[in-house]
Amino acid sequence: MILKYRFSHFVFLIFILFYISSCSTGSIIKEQKLTVNRTPNVPTWHKNATLYEVNLRHFTTENTFKSFKNHIPRLKAMGIDILWFMPVNPVSKLNRKGELGSPYSVANYLETNPDYGTIDDFKHMVKAIHAAGMYIIIDWVPNHTGWDNPWITTHPEWYTKDKNGNITDPIDYNTGESWGWTDVADLNYDNAEMRLAMIDAMKFWVNNAGIDGFRMDVAHAVPEDFWIQCTDSLYSIKPLFMLSEGENPAIVNNGSFIADYAWEMHHTFNEIATTQGVNRIKNANMVQGNIKEGEKNIIKKTALDIDSVLVKKAAQYKQGYQMLFTSNHDENSWADTEFARMGNGHKAFAVLSATLNGIPLIYTGQESAMDKKLEFFRKDTVLWGNYKYADFYKTLFDLKHRNQALWNGKYGGPLTKLLTGNDENIYAFTREKNGDKIIVIINLSSKEQKGSISPVKGNYKEIFTNTKRSFTTNQTITLQPWQYLVFSNK
Repeated sequence: MILKYRFSHFVFLIFILFYISSCSTGSIIKEQKLTVNRTPNVPTWHKNATLYEVNLRHFTTENTFKSFKNHIPRLKAMGIDILWFMPVNPVSKLNRKGELGSPYSVANYLETNPDYGTIDDFKHMVKAIHAAGMYIIIDWVPNHTGWDNPWITTHPEWYTKDKNGNITDPIDYNTGESWGWTDVADLNYDNAEMRLAMIDAMKFWVNNAGIDGFRMDVAHAVPEDFWIQCTDSLYSIKPLFMLSEGENPAIVNNGSFIADYAWEMHHTFNEIATTQGVNRIKNANMVQGNIKEGEKNIIKKTALDIDSVLVKKAAQYKQGYQMLFTSNHDENSWADTEFARMGNGHKAFAVLSATLNGIPLIYTGQESAMDKKLEFFRKDTVLWGNYKYADFYKTLFDLKHRNQALWNGKYGGPLTKLLTGNDENIYAFTREKNGDKIIVIINLSSKEQKGSISPVKGNYKEIFTNTKRSFTTNQTITLQPWQYLVFSNK
């Protein structure tokens, strides 16, 4: 088994002797398991921000930086604050998969994909995004490179090698076996020079292209001490929005990232939908129509399981927050669309994603109710139509912007469950911050449900219908299948 992280132990000894936090030199720092009390240097605009993932390969017919600029006004109008672009770097040709290869097989960290345009085209797009009052983060791939990346030739010592001295593709650190990502070569984080080169490449995009942060691919497979070293250097330049792909509390708690993925909550959403029999994925762990009596390995999930996940995450995370979603590029391409996974409940779960504590994400095409899996290794087409769900998302995000109860992380209000008398099917809660209040009531089932609601007293307006309502205690409410109600006092 290849030992990828021996360097961390050496680093710890160096730290004990003479660690001085120096962003300019990119000092190597603590061993992974040490507790580090840091606060990420995050821009003020993250407090009530929303996220949109741009799959530029499929976004327009031209799939270029220039053509994307035409979409900036409508995305701004929909309430989007941060545009996350999947990797903008050139894609390796050697060992590539499919016609276009994986966007995560980076041929050069300092260049743009020529299919998308030049670095100047990218800079012009960044300026247009900023002029619209939005921000941009780019997908970064620190764990591995493509096989024709110049580092392979100039610095083969920067890569993980097998017992025969051959550079390997990434290894699952849990099993010691290959992940199957044969189109990429695994980087060796035991090498101090490689670490500094990686950080310098990131700094290039901040300093020269004006980006506002990164989404870090496979962040959980990179040593935790590197993230401290890296973000100490990046945060010294300016405040940045740093998003980790995985669900790793350690690198959020240590101040390297402000947010990571709410994968467990997302899977809980999918499993609740599957329990309700609306999941049409044939190979799902549980498809309601195929359940036989007496089967013991089927795990049924209800609205109560959301509480279990919230309690677990509250214990794990000491700062920061999570990104909530019903789809992203991985889910769409490999696990199918939100329509396939969540059926008629997909909008109910989108409401939850926008109202639970965390930053909500929309993936390319969701505003157009795109019910197709986008190809990962070749050109595909997003069917934009008339942006059927744009107003739905705009309504949710306008509320997030104006109502502090829904702001991200510590800036929003705590969640308090409302008594329903039907907690397995109805998820009802309130959040409040500085006098701003919201009430959310959702039927997370495929059948009509009744519940006894004991909400916060006051006068509210339902945001989708603009219907005014005064709440008192112990009201009985009837909800249609997957119906959602969101009330705000402002």
